Amino acid sequence: MTSHPPFWKVFDGVATREQMFQLFNRHKDAPGIDPISGTPYTGEYFEIAAEQYHFMLALLPPLFMRTGMFGISEFKSGNVASVFFAIRIRGRERWFHGFCDLSDKRSPDAMREAIIAHETGTVDSMTREEKLEAIWSAAHADFKGIAGEANPEAWPVEHHGKRTILVYAVGQGTTLMLLEDLSDEEIDNRMQNVRARLRRGGASDAEPS
Repeated sequence: MTSHPPFWKVFDGVATREQMFQLFNRHKDAPGIDPISGTPYTGEYFEIAAEQYHFMLALLPPLFMRTGMFGISEFKSGNVASVFFAIRIRGRERWFHGFCDLSDKRSPDAMREAIIAHETGTVDSMTREEKLEAIWSAAHADFKGIAGEANPEAWPVEHHGKRTILVYAVGQGTTLMLLEDLSDEEIDNRMQNVRARLRRGGASDAEPS
């Protein structure tokens, strides 16, 4: 049996709607594989066009929806579900579909990290914006949020809707700050954790640093 990394690209180029539906069922007739288990699909991803992303978003009620990501409510099988991603890479918005095993709640974020790493070549070549995306995806849900969502008065109106992240400040302890306000040094420190996760093929419950 061919071995794969935890997440891998299965189609070169941008899939049309017809190609997308073919890829949804690409293991249907494979000999010796039980497609009902969902295992053959887990970790596979490919690029799609914006049209396909929005078509699928409107087709079925989302199982979950977050910034730049949603999963559809119809599972492939078992715990394996389709997750769609909108990711800005090298200043250009791109869209992807992947099969994630949702028994691991971090699987969608880990796949997003893997897509960014693959499409940019190496983590070290990432732009500041791409690093912020990777840091956000890797952060545990307890350590990130949206400014003004829980307490509107805690943030100036102009910051409402922006992403926040917990950081540790000397003399202040753990505090919330805007993701976009992370310094280059803070970004570099956090990217060390992102690199470690990518080498392991998953995410961790790292404390804010």
